[in-house]
Amino acid sequence: MAKIEVIAAGTGRRKTAVARVNLVKGSGKWLVNKTALEEYITSEALRTYLKQPVAITGFDLSQVDVVAYAKGGGCSGQAGAIRHGLARALAAADADLRAPLKKAGCMTRDSRMKERKKPGQPGARKRFQFSKR
Repeated sequence: MAKIEVIAAGTGRRKTAVARVNLVKGSGKWLVNKTALEEYITSEALRTYLKQPVAITGFDLSQVDVVAYAKGGGCSGQAGAIRHGLARALAAADADLRAPLKKAGCMTRDSRMKERKKPGQPGARKRFQFSKR
């Protein structure tokens, strides 16, 4: 098997999703979990959202493939994790790209998580109905 030459790598997280993103020498293909990006993430809005770091920096992906492995969470969380990992990988590949990515908010982890369910309640915030008598 041929050795894959990784240019840069980054790990991204959002909600409960984790994504490992590698920039590999290639021809500009996007693969997520060994599937084409268009097949794995069907929403056009999420695809443009996760490609945002490339659009901001103007990084030329014609000689580079983006290979991502995402797990956990749902479609939206995985797209956010891939975006975060891609921004980190681009910053690792070229240190000059870190400032515009940080200014655009791509380097910041979205820390919003699902709130835990509290004991003695039906949900995280919902209370049982109050009864006076």
